Amino acid sequence: MLRIRDISYSVEGRPLFEGATATIPDGHKVGLVGPNGTGKTTLFRLIRGELTLDGGEITLPPRARIGGVAQEAPASDVSLIDTVLAADTERAELMAEADTATDPTRIAEIQTRLADIDAWSAEGRAAAILKGLGFSEAQQRQPCADFSGGWRMRVALAGVLFAQPDLLLLDEPTNYLDLEGALWLETYLARYPHTVIIISHDRGLLNRAVGAILHLENKGLTLYQGPYDTFARTRAQQRAVQAAQARKQEERKAHLQSFVDRFRYKASKAKQAQARLKMIARMDPISAPEDAAKRVFTFPEPDELSPPIVALDGGETGYGDRVVLKSLSLRIDQDDRIALLGRNGQGKSTLSKLLADRLPLMAGKMTKAGKLRIGYFAQHQVDELHLDETPLQHLRRERPDTPPAKLRATLAGFGLGANQAETEVGRLSGGQKARLSLLLATLDAPHLLILDEPTNHLDIESREALVEALTAYSGAVILVSHDMHLLSLVADRLWLVKDGTVTPYDDDLDAYRKMLLSADAAPVSTRSETEKPAPKPKPKRADRDTILALRAEVRKCEDRVTKITEMHEKLSAKLADPALYEPDKVQELEQWNRKFTEVEDGLARAESLWMEALERLETAEG
Repeated sequence: MLRIRDISYSVEGRPLFEGATATIPDGHKVGLVGPNGTGKTTLFRLIRGELTLDGGEITLPPRARIGGVAQEAPASDVSLIDTVLAADTERAELMAEADTATDPTRIAEIQTRLADIDAWSAEGRAAAILKGLGFSEAQQRQPCADFSGGWRMRVALAGVLFAQPDLLLLDEPTNYLDLEGALWLETYLARYPHTVIIISHDRGLLNRAVGAILHLENKGLTLYQGPYDTFARTRAQQRAVQAAQARKQEERKAHLQSFVDRFRYKASKAKQAQARLKMIARMDPISAPEDAAKRVFTFPEPDELSPPIVALDGGETGYGDRVVLKSLSLRIDQDDRIALLGRNGQGKSTLSKLLADRLPLMAGKMTKAGKLRIGYFAQHQVDELHLDETPLQHLRRERPDTPPAKLRATLAGFGLGANQAETEVGRLSGGQKARLSLLLATLDAPHLLILDEPTNHLDIESREALVEALTAYSGAVILVSHDMHLLSLVADRLWLVKDGTVTPYDDDLDAYRKMLLSADAAPVSTRSETEKPAPKPKPKRADRDTILALRAEVRKCEDRVTKITEMHEKLSAKLADPALYEPDKVQELEQWNRKFTEVEDGLARAESLWMEALERLETAEG
């Protein structure tokens, strides 16, 4: 159990924490959220003991191991699989000692401990983690030096997951993962046997992988039970109540003050006026919650072109003489919202670069509408900004004849206010740099906007603003992203990049997610752009009595899930009570933990039965 008690910490005189307190029970999965710059990463460093508290204390059980990803794996000649195996230092030390030990008693102790930590299956477990994060069996045998920094970050993540620390601290772990890796990580973390705290702006991860949200705001910590969507609803309700209370208090003050202003100098009313002044002074001020700074994106609207704006027939593309994608027969219209799916390395970025004229067409035919303008944003472009120049200077280079006031208004339309406009890019946050790059990519009002991982540096509010902007945008959008929430809200067409070509994916994102996570998934069903799906034979309609019975079963299953969910929430609240973790309540705590585990298992079974009942009803109804 992690206890944070009344902690205080300041940076250069600016307090980040004042009297912050929270208790994280063992085995809980918690998302740490809060506005950028409030101290989330600093809290991780305080937990690890890298920084010294000004006051309060942070305690963990004796000998508890803390793990996290601080930097990428070194570019060494050691293979990926061996790098990950070495991350479990206890196993590595025992294996080395087993080769040299001569004392029979010590040899027995080593072998017993190796059996206890399941050392003999270690290579298989390490390989499974690397595979989940996108490394093929052949790549796992290659040296780390063969891979770029982003891929070595995945190796470092694989190492800490393999070591299974008692407290796992992850800071934006999906920023260097693709969609498939992010989905695998969600599932892995949900089953992780120890405590996890995740800093993330990935709403899907915070909804599916954690059971509580630790909110950092106003220098304090508050633990909310439930996933992110539950937290967001609770916060919205709290803010509404607080705003109403503040409004009522202001009205009351205004009423009292009006009496004072009218009668304070009238002898017969002076005492009453003074009494009202004291009433105003005694009021504890209720501050209305500040509205979150509007994190806007304002894309310029392109003029309309005749469809299609891009058509590919038998296209091929790649790098040098190496063909990566072939048999490309695709069409893009101006109202399309297309998400590119496919495992890393299959060619999603290659297709994006072809459409953005960053790669040549090696064979086939590509037809584009006249006057077509294309905007292209890729993750690496954030690193290509001029760090010693301001955002205003970046815009002046592109629009030298535009008045400064109009350039500032353009920056404000992307959430870069007056202060950021004159700040050197090197001093801006990652999110602000991403906004500037998005602004430059859309400056010419493109008819086709290609976005390759646009959300990596954006917080949750900015991602929601991006969704709103893309929804209102009248140009075509091509999206590559690991953010399932973004894809589900924006994309209305899915293309699968696989086996050297691109085909429409006829199912939805949920089906794609299940397919990726299912060990025995059936082959993905795809078709070419010109083919029409064969009509599915309609199942024979069941009789009325059968359908009524199935509907009753669905209602029964739904009621069961609702009841167990309520029980789960009550138990979560009980386990969040610090009083339960006093030394004299060890047995009671064990009982509640057992009940919590049983309810979690029961909820999973109930949800499974509910889904099966729905599928049977859908089949029967035809």
